[in-house]
Amino acid sequence: MKFLHSMIRVKDINKSLDFYQNLLGLKVQDKKILDDCELYFLAEYEGAPEIELTNNFEIPENGYQNGDCFGHLAFATDNMDEFSNLVYKLGYKFLYEPYELKLKAQDGTEKIKKIAFVLDPDNNEIEIIQK
Repeated sequence: MKFLHSMIRVKDINKSLDFYQNLLGLKVQDKKILDDCELYFLAEYEGAPEIELTNNFEIPENGYQNGDCFGHLAFATDNMDEFSNLVYKLGYKFLYEPYELKLKAQDGTEKIKKIAFVLDPDNNEIEIIQK
């Protein structure tokens, strides 16, 4: 079994494409036009798991409501400072500014990870983890 993609309905496809391409560095791998929507498949590289942005032609006036089941998508960055600079340069804001998180492994060792959260244009939480 291979994980292929996750689908997100978006209110403004241009804002969403800008966010996922320019901030997160994903590339459009495929686009399909159906009778009632457009589907954009984005990934880091061809063959990688994708995010499917669904642009329905009839969108609820207030957009879509996020349920309480879904939490967030997570992405890795090599450098949180460079990512933070890009967030500000592109005019986005952090939901949670970068901070250090101590994690204890089963063997008792501790690791410190730097993480942050941003919101996409439809208020989906995106976690950023420094490798």
